[in-house]
Amino acid sequence: MSWILLSRLNCSFYLSGGVFFSQAKDAILEVDPYKKIVLTQTLYEHLLTGKVDMLAIEPPCEISIPGRPVKPELVHPSQVARRKLTTEAGRIALIHAVCHIEFNAINLALDAVYRFRDMPQSYYEDWLRVACEESKHFSLLSDRLQGLSASYGDLPAHNGLWEMAIKTQHSVIERMALVPRVLEARGLDVTPGMIERLQSVGDEDTVEILKIILSEEVGHVEIGTRWFHYGCQQAGYEPEATFIALLDKYDVASAKGPLHVDARRRAGFTRAEMKALLA
Repeated sequence: MSWILLSRLNCSFYLSGGVFFSQAKDAILEVDPYKKIVLTQTLYEHLLTGKVDMLAIEPPCEISIPGRPVKPELVHPSQVARRKLTTEAGRIALIHAVCHIEFNAINLALDAVYRFRDMPQSYYEDWLRVACEESKHFSLLSDRLQGLSASYGDLPAHNGLWEMAIKTQHSVIERMALVPRVLEARGLDVTPGMIERLQSVGDEDTVEILKIILSEEVGHVEIGTRWFHYGCQQAGYEPEATFIALLDKYDVASAKGPLHVDARRRAGFTRAEMKALLA
């Protein structure tokens, strides 16, 4: 189903009864990717128009496994196949891997909404917008796979992003530091190289999708930076020192390959933070 058609569906009936946070949880737990997208879009529209009750009746629960289809099979990252982009199978494998990352990113943005309470309304607007844009990215890549006679779920994938979400579920400061600013920000560094390699083999359709993703992901990481700084300000922490300390606390692996310095600066990284990522 194309993103344009999906966006035009009037599917607010998918939302269950209940208040804002329970509806966010419904979206996280939905297993069908396209129903998840519709739930996300509808909740965002309702928030912007004031049609939600922000009362939190119960505290957030741990979500060890977010809603996802039966496929793809989840394996250790070392078991995900690497194939040459000079072959169609190699391009499908790359697109499938990025598609899976974008699907995970929908759940991560929704969990940032569901999990952390008593934040300003602009926080929830930011992360639901991110969830909607990640939904668009997933849909564009899923459609691209269909154009190559493949589907999301055909190949195995890994679950590293959600594992960090569980580790940081107790702290909005740690979540903002380590998910958008570390794991998701790696996309800023590696996407230009993917674009270059795909251009070299003439896959302009995928290139155009990755350009859209790269442009919008800078904004997503900047949102993570902004709310990381907000959390630090509320707690009386110095952001730069806190970020560097969290890299050490969680033993985050150093970045492999060069950083996209310009994109990271636009996303709010300091010189010292980028140096720490490379240490």
